[in-house]
Amino acid sequence: MGGLAAYAFLPADQSLNKVLHASAATVAESSLSSTNKETNTVVASLGDLSTPRPSQKPGGLSLTNKNPAAENSSNIGEKTVSIGRGDTLMKVLTKAGAAPQESHKAIRALSKVFDPRRLKIGQNITLYFGSLETSDTKTSAQASLVSVSLKQDVDRRLDVIRTPENSFKVRETVISLEKQMARAGGVIDNSLFLSAAKAGLPTSVTLDLIRIFSYDVDFQREIQTGDRFEVYFERFVDKDGKVLKEGRIQWASMTLSGTELSLYRYKTQDDSFTDYYTANGQSVRKTLMRTPIDGARLTSGFGKRRHPILGYTKMHKGTDFGARTGTPIMAAGNGTVERAGRNGAYGNYIRIRHNDTYKTAYAHMKGFAKGIRPGKRVKQGQIIGYVGSTGRSTGPHLHYEVIKNGRQINPMSVKLPAGRKLKGKMLTAFKRHTGKVDEAVAALPMEQRFAQLD
Repeated sequence: MGGLAAYAFLPADQSLNKVLHASAATVAESSLSSTNKETNTVVASLGDLSTPRPSQKPGGLSLTNKNPAAENSSNIGEKTVSIGRGDTLMKVLTKAGAAPQESHKAIRALSKVFDPRRLKIGQNITLYFGSLETSDTKTSAQASLVSVSLKQDVDRRLDVIRTPENSFKVRETVISLEKQMARAGGVIDNSLFLSAAKAGLPTSVTLDLIRIFSYDVDFQREIQTGDRFEVYFERFVDKDGKVLKEGRIQWASMTLSGTELSLYRYKTQDDSFTDYYTANGQSVRKTLMRTPIDGARLTSGFGKRRHPILGYTKMHKGTDFGARTGTPIMAAGNGTVERAGRNGAYGNYIRIRHNDTYKTAYAHMKGFAKGIRPGKRVKQGQIIGYVGSTGRSTGPHLHYEVIKNGRQINPMSVKLPAGRKLKGKMLTAFKRHTGKVDEAVAALPMEQRFAQLD
């Protein structure tokens, strides 16, 4: 089967990834603990995802309407606002009537478990304002921010709640969903996308199918009438059996011109990374991305050039991608962060070690993603920072380097190695896994139609 160069498809892959995960929540794994004073997690039923009402006394506060000025305040009660283009959470909260200091405290608490920069246009946020009991009559006449609620996903809600000490804590409410497996497939008579829709396959699963095969299949040239596809994937339902969201593809197969390629989702135990592998244990993913940023334009290549600031000819040991300030930057491959901080003319800088041969570096960043620090393990495509213009820079861009055996090389021309190949005990464990998946697929009847999500 004709292979596809990594650089030719990865930008599209990144865009698909953005579509696939546009509504995914960003949850801090280490901070969501019931023993943490500022955050806690609640497992709840579906009905408990409604916004807390005033009668629930958010945060254990005592609310009062004794002050006539407070009773007549137009801010007392509940407000629901929608995120618009260019909005920040601070802008939304203060525009809704929250004091800047209160808004800052609430956002700081929320940031422990959710990156406010990942809010989506059209996402609703519910605020509750109340008058707090205080000996200061002037203060009690003002509507105070009591809680902020937002829905992360169909099964998760975050509430930022004022405490009796007038700080804020975060509560995450999670619905317990049941995972079910589904199997679907069909014959391609036009395009994979249209044929999958005809077979009733959910759009998100079809996009995921295209993404995981994009390293090995040229969907413009290799798909022919009569080719086949089959998918084994997760669905999550509530206690009434209603499907709330689709899960990951666990196995998928495409038969093109009589040649079958099957891919299995598998997490390797030595590094806890999850990837898709062929039946013989070869990862479909390339080791590195050539362009670890989506939608950017190449502004300066690798090689000698006249430096725009220094004014003399100097070797440019990386590739520059021009993009708007704040554009997410992704890790080019799985690896460990070696350095994250200021680095002279590079400004805010990250270097990642991927294996004994390859490292990548990212410079001039506005800032780092939450949790990125030396020693942190990252996955390919994970957001590690944001485009900026720190250090010796004439404008917002990403300076990207690929380092092979200690020397910078041209990221756009280097022949990047294929992904991981499982061997020894790891391959034996993988074979046991694929055997169980094959049995599960064979035992599950093929479905032709699925109830679509609302």
